[in-house]
Amino acid sequence: MLAFSIPHTGLADAAETGTLATPSGPVILKIEGEVTAANFDDEAHFDRAMLSALPQHEFTTGTPWTEGTSHYRGPLMRTLLEHVGAEGDTINVAALNGYEAEIPTEDFYDYDVILALERDGQTIPIREYGPLWVLYPFDHDEALLSERMRFRAVWQVMHIHVH
Repeated sequence: MLAFSIPHTGLADAAETGTLATPSGPVILKIEGEVTAANFDDEAHFDRAMLSALPQHEFTTGTPWTEGTSHYRGPLMRTLLEHVGAEGDTINVAALNGYEAEIPTEDFYDYDVILALERDGQTIPIREYGPLWVLYPFDHDEALLSERMRFRAVWQVMHIHVH
């Protein structure tokens, strides 16, 4: 199988050096697998401040699970994966509730998918799909309204495995 190497954008200093900053707060995301930057054994651990320090992207969209539209903010998934030097063509995203989804990394270049940290300027509580949500800009492209794409929008994200 050919691995898809995610191109670096200049913010890949951590990927180039192989080290990330150490979280100073509670770890809310762990990334493992085919990554070149780590801060705990072979894994990349992130607290909220570390994720917030990455370049942020925002959009307004409705979702199949929420009423109306909301404004979401967080790093682009491609930026996050570049930051940890991810190499692979798919990721497995695991949620707090046990749900898992396989997502091809090409999605993150075809669409501006974010790891949502905020909804309408507030952190997203667990009971409202937080604290992290792999979120597609559903209202921006009809192709995103398919069932296949909806299954890839994982909320309550806690773990990503790159392969």
